[in-house]
Amino acid sequence: MRVRRLAAWTALPLAVTLGLVACGSGGNGGSGESDPNAAVRIEIAEPQHLVPTNTNETSGSQVLSALFSPLVDYDEAHKPYEVAAESITSEDNTTWTVKLKDGYTFHNGEAVTADNYIDAWNYGAYAPNGQNSSYFFEKIAGYDDLQGETPKATTLSGLKKVDDHTFTVTLSQPYSEFKSILGYTAFYPLPKAAFSAPGVLAEGYEQAPIGQGPFKMKGTWQHDAKVEVERYDAFPGEQPKVAGVEFRIYQQLTAAYADVLSDNLDVIKTIPTENLSTASVDLGDRFRQSPASSLHFLAFPTFQEEFSNPDVRKAISMAIDRDEITKSIFKDSQQPARSFVSPVVAGYRDNTVGAAGEFDPTKAKELYESAGGPSKITLSYNGDGGHKDWIDATCNQLKANLGVDCVGNAEPKFADLLTKVKAKQPVGLFRMGWIMDYPSMENYLGPLFSTNGSSNYYGYSNPEFDKLLAEGVSAPSEEEAIKKYQAAEDLLAQDMPVVPLRFGQNNFGHSTKVKNVEVDLFDRVNLVKIEVVK
Repeated sequence: MRVRRLAAWTALPLAVTLGLVACGSGGNGGSGESDPNAAVRIEIAEPQHLVPTNTNETSGSQVLSALFSPLVDYDEAHKPYEVAAESITSEDNTTWTVKLKDGYTFHNGEAVTADNYIDAWNYGAYAPNGQNSSYFFEKIAGYDDLQGETPKATTLSGLKKVDDHTFTVTLSQPYSEFKSILGYTAFYPLPKAAFSAPGVLAEGYEQAPIGQGPFKMKGTWQHDAKVEVERYDAFPGEQPKVAGVEFRIYQQLTAAYADVLSDNLDVIKTIPTENLSTASVDLGDRFRQSPASSLHFLAFPTFQEEFSNPDVRKAISMAIDRDEITKSIFKDSQQPARSFVSPVVAGYRDNTVGAAGEFDPTKAKELYESAGGPSKITLSYNGDGGHKDWIDATCNQLKANLGVDCVGNAEPKFADLLTKVKAKQPVGLFRMGWIMDYPSMENYLGPLFSTNGSSNYYGYSNPEFDKLLAEGVSAPSEEEAIKKYQAAEDLLAQDMPVVPLRFGQNNFGHSTKVKNVEVDLFDRVNLVKIEVVK
């Protein structure tokens, strides 16, 4: 999931106070001078993809944030401001004019033009290309004609080039928050070199993506090992203070934590749950926390008969003691979740799940039996994400409170789990984590729960939900949009396609070799701020 997205690791507990800044505030790892010629080493999981329109999980997003510069980013109030864009304006919230800043070039020397955005977005929206983030172009006029096995068109009618540095985007209906979504990974540009023919991605591009950001690829993606990037000196924006980044791929967070303790890794973005109680002693002031936008939940394969009844799903939710697991497994480093959107976005309400979110084993068992729930439940999760302890605890609760057989099923990597659930292979319930792509209720509701949502892996579909979401998107103001989004969220409480479990917070650590380490609301290390200490 900016998906941003689907989170591989067990992210940890949300500071709900909205007055907190979006990123960590520094915390020097040493007192020496910075070494601009040194590289840093940052932990990630194996990315699923490294094409912008196909990347909807946090590890791939972290890599792409080094290689690309977004049109907009977000300030401490979660409002968008221009980065690669000079301006983004509209008089009617339907037709938007995007003007690009001069001076941006791709890492192969190509000048960045309006065509690079138009070509990339058309590629992402064209259904036969099978891009995970195709959904994000849904609001642009002509999107429907690019869908299906044999689309009517190959390009979005709503994209028009004005000149080399200007293009217009016409939406199918007004959307007041359109500027905000342009910070998402799917809206990065692609160079001409990315295509072997119009609309055809060049073979091998994904193994060494060419972007227009502060870093360029150093070699190729070494699967299950690392991705290396180096500073791009021609980048016209703020230059990084390090020479490069090695994104080191780990299958187990505990191994990454050991490497941070021994100064063999510079940043671990998520402290393993088993090390939370000792992290402040192990790392001292190098154990850091900052607000996050993550929501963690168990998803039901609603397309399977045994989980098609909302009462079965509600009973399972009621049989889980969120508070106890948060306390015993996560050492109160997360916040129990009983809503479908994060507290960091405007419009959040506490406890929208209602009665189904309250721990009540007696009612849960009665409801489960009357609804004909299955006698065996499988909880699938990615083994590379530090989830085993809480999955086991959840299974034990379901066994005790529902009288069912429950087993945990670990897939080796998050990418493996995503591939299986996308193909609707039988995995039982499966854990998911979502980090927002842009600061809006719509970004939690649309991708995760709309019928054609990019990360709706559980087959949930409710026409009334889709209608309310669409009305919120086209509302003339944020206040009116929120009312529609809240009404849509109320339907989720009735249908219960997922079980919200926890809101997360960034709990991260770093070595003695770096300083000014920040992890943002999107679970990304700020690669421009971080420094290596001599």
